[in-house]
Amino acid sequence: MIRVLLAEDMHMIRAALTALLRLEPDIEVVAEVTRGDEIVPEALRVRPDVAVVDIDLPVVDGITAAATLRERLPACRILVLTAMGQPGHVRRALAAGIEAFLVKDAPGDRLAESIRRTAAGLRVLDAELVSSAMEYGESPLTARESTVLREAARGASAKEIAARLHLSPGTVSNYLTGAIAKTGARNKIDAIRIAEDAGWL
Repeated sequence: MIRVLLAEDMHMIRAALTALLRLEPDIEVVAEVTRGDEIVPEALRVRPDVAVVDIDLPVVDGITAAATLRERLPACRILVLTAMGQPGHVRRALAAGIEAFLVKDAPGDRLAESIRRTAAGLRVLDAELVSSAMEYGESPLTARESTVLREAARGASAKEIAARLHLSPGTVSNYLTGAIAKTGARNKIDAIRIAEDAGWL
């Protein structure tokens, strides 16, 4: 029996995936979480064989959580769920050592088979997705620019970002301006969209 932890924040999708997996005689969903920061504590508690992790999770993103899980529980294999339009995220995941990906719009029977392959230590890679991911270069943003842009993506104002990061509002504005220029964006919102699509945040 393959024990699975499922990390997905959208309730209907999570319920559908769980129902699908319950039809498989050799797969058991032993835990479900809705946030990235819940993955590692829950995995350490239930010791799954495979963690099926959505990239877009609240609090801690799926890639960051998956990378931490690899360190804390190496025996647990990780299968990342991603959208076809997020090749930059796949590049980040590959850099973090994650080798199993499933595109969200794949046929339903692919999930169980992908879990079995992942549990067996095999790679699960969509050739088109990986090829698309390789087209994106490394992030042009500095660590501080990425942090400031990430905070802005969460809706924080320059003043709030400055307070959180112990910077002056003017310095925050400079980082945002730099991020806009380096991403080739028209404005802050456009820079956030470009950086998120490329998987740089």
